[in-house]
Amino acid sequence: MSCVKGGFWSFAVAAVVTLFLLDVVGFAKAKNFEDVRCKCICPPYRNISGHIYNRNVSQKDCNCLHVVEPMPVPGHDVEAYCLLCECKYEERSSNTIKVTIIIYLSVVGALLLYMLFLLLVDPLIRKHDPYTQPLHNEEDSEEMHPQVDNAQARGNTVLERVEGAQQRWKKQVQEQRKTVFDRHKMLS
Repeated sequence: MSCVKGGFWSFAVAAVVTLFLLDVVGFAKAKNFEDVRCKCICPPYRNISGHIYNRNVSQKDCNCLHVVEPMPVPGHDVEAYCLLCECKYEERSSNTIKVTIIIYLSVVGALLLYMLFLLLVDPLIRKHDPYTQPLHNEEDSEEMHPQVDNAQARGNTVLERVEGAQQRWKKQVQEQRKTVFDRHKMLS
């Protein structure tokens, strides 16, 4: 059992280190994107189809003239085309996004590790207690209810098993009620 735990923990550490190294490499490659951009959505105009343009420009330069390149219309239609375009300046914090994702993945990973830990420890915790008697023993139920036919006693289907368990439970409840009633009657 300790060999299994040791192998599991070494695998978990190796996986975390690998993910960390992949994140560092991905961060180094991802430096080519910016956290600010201007996004212009231009609808169809005459025989030109609609298009979305993105460009990394400052907020004051976020307009059709600075973002839409190459200009799809000739010089005299530029003003009319730009009036149709809707430009928005967008900012994001890639560091905040990364931290949020890392926290989320850490929580999910911790919960998965905890689940695996419980799966490994559960058989050790749940030892058979000799002092507890099973609620329903098939031999006892057959002796108590000989009128039950063989098909239901064998429990060919889940439905038959459930119905049989319900009947046994109802009889036990009735017996308990009778016992409590008799005790209460004796005390009065």
